[in-house]
Amino acid sequence: MSAMLGDLPTWNLADLYSSPTGPDLDADLKRAADEAEAFARDYEGKVADLDGKALGGAIARYEAMSDRMGRVGSYASLHYAQNLADPERGRFSQNVTEKLTDISSKLIFFGLEVKRIEDADIADKMKAAPELAKYAPWLRDLRAFRPHTLSDELEKALHEKYVVGRAAWSRLFDETIARLRYPFRNELLSEAQVLDKLSNKDAEVRKDAAKTFGKVQGDNIAVFSLVTNTLAKDKEIEDRWRKYQRPQSSMNLVNCVEDEVVDALQVSVKAAYPRLAHRYYKLKAKWFGVETMPYWDRNAPLPEHDDRTIPWAEAEKIVLDAYGAFSPELATVGKKFFGSGWIDAPARPGKSPGAFAHPTVPSAHPYLLLNYQGKVRDVMTLAHELGHGVHQVLAARQGALMADTPLTLAETASVFGEMLTFQSLLKTAPDKPRARPCWRARSRTC
Repeated sequence: MSAMLGDLPTWNLADLYSSPTGPDLDADLKRAADEAEAFARDYEGKVADLDGKALGGAIARYEAMSDRMGRVGSYASLHYAQNLADPERGRFSQNVTEKLTDISSKLIFFGLEVKRIEDADIADKMKAAPELAKYAPWLRDLRAFRPHTLSDELEKALHEKYVVGRAAWSRLFDETIARLRYPFRNELLSEAQVLDKLSNKDAEVRKDAAKTFGKVQGDNIAVFSLVTNTLAKDKEIEDRWRKYQRPQSSMNLVNCVEDEVVDALQVSVKAAYPRLAHRYYKLKAKWFGVETMPYWDRNAPLPEHDDRTIPWAEAEKIVLDAYGAFSPELATVGKKFFGSGWIDAPARPGKSPGAFAHPTVPSAHPYLLLNYQGKVRDVMTLAHELGHGVHQVLAARQGALMADTPLTLAETASVFGEMLTFQSLLKTAPDKPRARPCWRARSRTC
């Protein structure tokens, strides 16, 4: 398979740091610690008394520190994602996370004190100082959490315990998934590899893959249940202390969308099940000549599905051509990701499953992770993640505090790039399918 796919790219993380033991990384960690100490000396307990210009300057310093710490954290996260089953990578990631947690705990006061400024006071400060008004979107989003903010001591305790609490349980889940192997005929496959079989043209291959996937997952249900239940209880406790009305309320606030809007969306989607999802699977069962499809055929390719193997070089051309047909500027930005070490494409044992686009920090550039196996859906995944990447490149000019976007906006660029590419794929198919190809949803995005 690898020969058919061609030369698949991997990350060059040296754009961030030379190595996990490099002097440049240690120097940035030390500099970040020193800057945090100095920042606390200059501003702790004094934020409310700053005039607009001084507050704008303080935020600018805070933003620069956020970029530096974000660079270190991004490097550790990406290095770890390349092989979650490697204990040395896990140790390195954990150590960096602990150091960054210690450093950032010295900065918690700043956001808390900014949130305590009265609305009228912050408005007056922004009117008088363009240096502060520049950060209006960040201030708006930060201050939206005022009703749910706890005491300074509790906020600091929750921050410091995160690395041995919620983050530790999430790490256990990720490493467990990465280490699992699925017996398939004469092979031992990773999660990405066995799930790829679920869209194989051969029904027996799909069935065998589904059975082995279910068995291995079932054999590990104890640890998965423990992780899920612990995280659910952790969230319930924190939500109760922060006085969130519903479990989804905190995430909706992060995504800048009201609970009622999400409720309306959920009701509309559920109401559409019969005329969309149910109708689709009934039609698919008819195409397969059965009354009811077994679960392992849910992602089976349609009868006239384009099931060729698409080499990486062709996938790159398809996606960039699709972007370029709509906007040469989009294609120009997208081209930066290819041949530059910004994409890690091969499916490898231990590698983080699914796909994602990591924005890193504005002073660097995004990185894309894929598990590319040459299917149509893999090309679509490349198009999707590249949409995120292009968006992140273009948003970098907003700075470390405002380059990020809520999920409600972040998915717009990626899905748009995906749809552009679908049209391009149809044109390159040997025989155009009458129905849209069915691809597995990505387990990760931005």
